[in-house]
Amino acid sequence: MNFKHFTLALVVAMLLTFSANSQESTKGSKEEKVKTGWNFGGLPAVSFDSDLGFQYGALLNIFNYGDGSMYPSFKHNLYVEWSRFTKGSGINRIFFDTKHLIPGVRFTTDLSLLTDKMYDFYGFNGYESQYNAAWVDSDAPGDYLSRAFYKYDRKLFRFSVDLQGKLPIENFGWAAGIGMFNYQVGPVDVDKLNKGKDDEDKLPDIPSLYQHYVNWGIISADEADGSFVTYLKAGVVYDTRDNEPNPNRGIWTEAVFSYAPSFMGVGSEFQHMKFNLTHRQYFTLFPERLTFAYRLGYQGTVFGTCPFYLQPSITTLILRGSTSEGLGGGKSVRGVVRNRVIGDGIAWANLELRWKFVKFQFINQNFYLSLNGFVDAGQVVTPIKFSTSNVDWDAYDWLTPEDNSTLMNTPTQDEIFGDDNESLHMSYGAGLRIVMNRNFIIAVDHGRPFDERDGKSGTYIGLNFLF
Repeated sequence: MNFKHFTLALVVAMLLTFSANSQESTKGSKEEKVKTGWNFGGLPAVSFDSDLGFQYGALLNIFNYGDGSMYPSFKHNLYVEWSRFTKGSGINRIFFDTKHLIPGVRFTTDLSLLTDKMYDFYGFNGYESQYNAAWVDSDAPGDYLSRAFYKYDRKLFRFSVDLQGKLPIENFGWAAGIGMFNYQVGPVDVDKLNKGKDDEDKLPDIPSLYQHYVNWGIISADEADGSFVTYLKAGVVYDTRDNEPNPNRGIWTEAVFSYAPSFMGVGSEFQHMKFNLTHRQYFTLFPERLTFAYRLGYQGTVFGTCPFYLQPSITTLILRGSTSEGLGGGKSVRGVVRNRVIGDGIAWANLELRWKFVKFQFINQNFYLSLNGFVDAGQVVTPIKFSTSNVDWDAYDWLTPEDNSTLMNTPTQDEIFGDDNESLHMSYGAGLRIVMNRNFIIAVDHGRPFDERDGKSGTYIGLNFLF
C-alpha cells in the first residue's frame, strides 16, 4: 500500500507471531529449527490518511509444514486480511495456496472484495499524459485543483482459481485458471470524503480527469461504469528456484494467455486476449547472504479491445499481495505514482540486491532480516489509441459545477496531454524485509522516481519480496 499522506502508525512497530501444534527439531543450538505443524504470523493495520480516514484491521498468514520433512517448503498456506478506512476504502481477502490438495497439482484460490475510494488514474500512455503535481497539492493555492483530480472510485470483487502441474520436460509445468471480476467504477464520492472536515480541508467538487475522459469519449459510456469480466488463463511455467519466497539461485519464467470471452460478462465490444511473459532470475553472490535478482516483463493485447479499468491489471498465477497492478506503485515501479504507466502494451524491469544481514531465533521461530536496494523501470510499448477531434475545446466547461470561486486555476488541453513522447520511467530505492520461517515476510520499501513527471516518492508496507 502506498501511504503518500501522513501516517499515524507504521505497521512494522508490532510483530505478532506465535505457533500452534508445532514441534521443532534442530541439529544444533545455533542452526535453523525445522518447523512442523501449523505456524502463524500476523500484523495489525493502523494508519491515517487525510482523505480516506483512519485505517484499522489485521492480517493473518498461516503455514502448515507437515512433519517438517519438506521445510522450508509448506503443505498449505492460508492468508486472511481484513482492513478498513473509516470513509469506505478497505481490503477483504482470503487466499489459499496448497501443493497437497490435488495430487501433482498446485491449487491456488483467491476471494477478495477491494474498495478504493481514491483509485489512481493519470490518463493513458505514460508521458503522453501530463502529470501536474501542484494540481493535487493543497499547499499550492495558486495551482491547486483537488487532491481527487487524478482519482476515481473503484469497487472490485474478485474470485480466482489457478492450477499448476508438471510437464514431462524437466522443470517445465503447465498452468490454467479462471478469474471472475466485478468492477464498479465511478467518480469520487466527494460528499462522503468531506464529511467531518473543516472547510479549508474539504475536497472541491470539480470533475476529475476520469470524468473528463468520459466527457471527451476517450472512455466510452459502455466501459465508464465497469462490468463483470471472466478471464480464462492458460500457459507454461519454467521453474528452477531453490527457495520460492526468496530464492538464492534459479529461474522462474511464466508465459500466460488470458482470454475474456464476450459470453462470460465483458460483452462483444470488449472481448479480448492478453499475453503476459515474465522472466525472473536469481544469482548467489555470497552463499545464504547476498543475492542479485532481476525481473523482466511484458504484457500486451493479442486481439480485441481491453476496457480501461482492466488495463492496469498485470497477469500473475500467484498473487503476492492484494493486487497485481501498475505500472507504477508498490508492485511494479516503486516510487512512481500508482498507475502512471498505462497502455495497451507495457514492459518493465526490476533489478534488486538482497542482503540477509542477520539471522536469529526468537520465540521458537527462525528469523532473518534483509536489506534490498533496487532500480525499477517501465514503459508503454503499445499505446492506447484514442481521439479528441470531436471535442469543442473553446466551449468546454472544465470546472462544472459553475461555483468554483475558491479555485484560482483551470486545466487546459495542453496541460492534460502535452507534447511529451513516452519514454522509460525509472525509479530507485531501498527496503527492509523481516522474515519468519522463510515464508512469512514483512516488507517495507521506499522508492523515488528519477523524473519529477512521475511524482516525488512512495513508501510501501506489505508482505513478501516483490518477485
